[in-house]
Amino acid sequence: MNTKVGTITHYFDNIGVAVVKLTKPVKVGDHITIKGGDNEFTQTISSMQFDHKPLKTAKSKSEIGLKVDQPVKDKYIVYKTT
Repeated sequence: MNTKVGTITHYFDNIGVAVVKLTKPVKVGDHITIKGGDNEFTQTISSMQFDHKPLKTAKSKSEIGLKVDQPVKDKYIVYKTT
């Protein structure tokens, strides 16, 4: 089952990092699926940051930087996969 956990608000293509506005908490090691347009891919959260500091867990309603395996665009949806 997939649960929506956030939305991409920005993507830094030079470093492969997406800014995600969270609606639910996530942690390093969680499996996520990112969907938008015709694109969809699944990955494990390996690295995330808040204010340039590494995080192990991120709370709901925060904005985090998330290392992503593929390019993404604004408004793509992030789902936690179980």
